Amino acid sequence: MLFGVAKKFRSFLIESNQDFTFIPAESDKIKLKGIDPVDLYIHIPFCKSMCPYCPYNRVRYEKNLVKPYLTAILKEIDLYKKKTGDINIGSVYIGGGTPTNLIDELGIILVKIKGEFNVTGNISLETSVYDINDSNVEKLKKMGVDQISIGVQSFDDKFLQFLGRNYKAKDIVPAIEIVKAYNFKSVNVDIMFALPGQNTDDVLSDIEGALNLGVDQITVYPLFTFPYTTVGKYKSIKKLKMPNLLIRRRMYYGIYELLEKRGYKRVSVWGFKRGTAPEYSSVTRDRYIGFGAGAATYTGNLFYFNTFSIAAYEDTLKKSKLPVSLAMPVSNKLSNFYWLYWRLYEGEFNINEYKKRFIRDRKADLFMKIFKRLGMIKREGQFNSLTKRGAFWVHLMQNYFMLDYINKVWTISMKKAWPEKIDI
Repeated sequence: MLFGVAKKFRSFLIESNQDFTFIPAESDKIKLKGIDPVDLYIHIPFCKSMCPYCPYNRVRYEKNLVKPYLTAILKEIDLYKKKTGDINIGSVYIGGGTPTNLIDELGIILVKIKGEFNVTGNISLETSVYDINDSNVEKLKKMGVDQISIGVQSFDDKFLQFLGRNYKAKDIVPAIEIVKAYNFKSVNVDIMFALPGQNTDDVLSDIEGALNLGVDQITVYPLFTFPYTTVGKYKSIKKLKMPNLLIRRRMYYGIYELLEKRGYKRVSVWGFKRGTAPEYSSVTRDRYIGFGAGAATYTGNLFYFNTFSIAAYEDTLKKSKLPVSLAMPVSNKLSNFYWLYWRLYEGEFNINEYKKRFIRDRKADLFMKIFKRLGMIKREGQFNSLTKRGAFWVHLMQNYFMLDYINKVWTISMKKAWPEKIDI
């Protein structure tokens, strides 16, 4: 029902000039000249601990799988260089899976990228407490990683066990101290909330634990229960009771107020940062190219995915073809709303930039007026900024609506290497 309402609202805003259908892509027809600057995403799908809640494209780590995957990514970089020519890379983001499972191969990939393109911005990477040691962190520093995010998730062993994490709460502080000793530009830790059986005191205790680490940024996000994850399957058969909306709001407001009280500024609906360190973000890139199985690319007028199948990804690149499985053209109007969505996620947007993009767009203006009437947005100088109430509802809308689109694409793509089409 909620998704049906969302589709009607989407149609109202975007109108009929946008078809929300992913169809098989002809990779040789994808044009990328002029996409400069652009950001890069690198997907490393290997995990030694298959966390039951994780929705991302991943497989269990096996040593024999590494070399073919590395060869494929290096080939993919070569093919993109032919399409883009010499371009500037604003940032590089490495996610997974657990990228540090391929610690030495990461160095090879980054050398290749720096050799083919002009990397002007930060290189950011995800890792876990389990993978942090002096050897790994020293390698990351030497290969040029600037920002690092550690998936801590909780300081309570019972929740760590539920989440399938392969470390104990006592392991967290020593791991973070190792990372801090290497003076990265920014250190972020992830904390999860809205877990089954969790109450507000549990959540705030985890936030206090994160605060005591003295890191630059704390990102707090809810448990996502995608149907195809183990957690999602448990929920569907009534074995999992999640916090209701009122409890979830109480948790979110408590997190928000505690972090602000302790000197952290909101930099997204989920992220809070202190000091002058650069913001760590895994998602807010205006245009990006994705390398790896299941990685996405967004050019501003086209959104497409690589095949999620690692075998199909590797086989396609052996034939010197890009492993693109699905694509959806993006109209100017949808592109503008995509921009607005991510600015709302970040918590604010420039009013003049909004006016340039939505000139004489009465429906967009009506949408903004509703936000203001509901106390979700307030003006601060040249920016419209989300209030605490607005941040909560945007975070909730992303959880219920945007993630539903992701779920549709990923569920089918994980079953079929080359889907026929996907309507969202």
